[in-house]
Amino acid sequence: MFIFSSRSTLRSILVLFAVLAPFMSYAQNYLPILQYHHVSQATPFSTSLTPEQFTEHMNYLKEENFNVIDLKSALDKIKAGTALPEKSVAITFDDAYRNIYENGFPILKSHQFPFTVFINTLQIEQKNRHFLTWTQMKEMSEFGGVFANHTFSHPYMLRKIENETDEEWLVRMKREVSSVEEALVMHLGSSPKMIAYPYGESNDVIQQWLTSEGIVGFGQQSGVVNADSNFANLPRFPAAGHYAKLGPLKTKLASQPMPLVSYDNGGIYADNEPVSISLTFKEGNYRLKDLTCYVSGQGKAKLSWIDAHHVVASAPKAFTAGRGRINCTMPDKSAKHYHWFSNVWIRPSADENYIQN
Repeated sequence: MFIFSSRSTLRSILVLFAVLAPFMSYAQNYLPILQYHHVSQATPFSTSLTPEQFTEHMNYLKEENFNVIDLKSALDKIKAGTALPEKSVAITFDDAYRNIYENGFPILKSHQFPFTVFINTLQIEQKNRHFLTWTQMKEMSEFGGVFANHTFSHPYMLRKIENETDEEWLVRMKREVSSVEEALVMHLGSSPKMIAYPYGESNDVIQQWLTSEGIVGFGQQSGVVNADSNFANLPRFPAAGHYAKLGPLKTKLASQPMPLVSYDNGGIYADNEPVSISLTFKEGNYRLKDLTCYVSGQGKAKLSWIDAHHVVASAPKAFTAGRGRINCTMPDKSAKHYHWFSNVWIRPSADENYIQN
């Protein structure tokens, strides 16, 4: 307890606080994570942004005083209930493309931004000239680069091969993961125990096994990580292709977690019926009347309120084969930020032999 000897002392302290306030870093308990693949003009549009666009993104983070932090350390703090610096964000890449080293790494190094690359090691072992080498990864490790698991061969993790039993499928998936863990330790000295699922595919069986191994998993649904998140299937924001423009990126960087108690998506697979998702919100002063949900390729979802804190968002029609999602956003009380939640479903084709459990 502070005891002030005079009003002048109190006044001096208040003046000092006013001077220092703009420079103080207020804590946050959530983390937006950016997902990149290629940094190149000569690669597929959907997973690429140009070196100029990537430079624009990184310069924006620097100029706007974002705290670009190490992903693994940030997740450990969130799980432990330890606050992150204000405006914290993490940067990730998938697939270990060499253009990350050639075009992305120089700007990351110049800004001293840490980053994580999820690597699939088959192409590295085959010395594919389009993929990173272990020597390049060691160099990047000296300047904030962390390398994590993206499986050995980048499979669709929920598809069985012909005549494969469920037990054989799980053994194969475990080997896809464990072989990369072994390679990371062998070539780089350690593993951060994180995996990005190829194509965002995982199920309860895979997630439970990874959790038992102490490995954190990432899907391809968008959203913000906080202590309530499923650490076996965390969201990230794609920042390439159609999402490479700076305007949408600013919105994502200012996003916060959706204040959910729970959700029910009816399972990971879609069929010939429209999907729906049930959302139950926490008690609090939220702008629930301004909640909006969009269905990929279909426009707005229908919202059916069960009660004041429980809504069902339904797609207008069934998804075609592949992946479909519902993205839900809601402005916060200030209208300067959005709460964000997303769910992805898989609509298998008849010949794709997806695991059913």
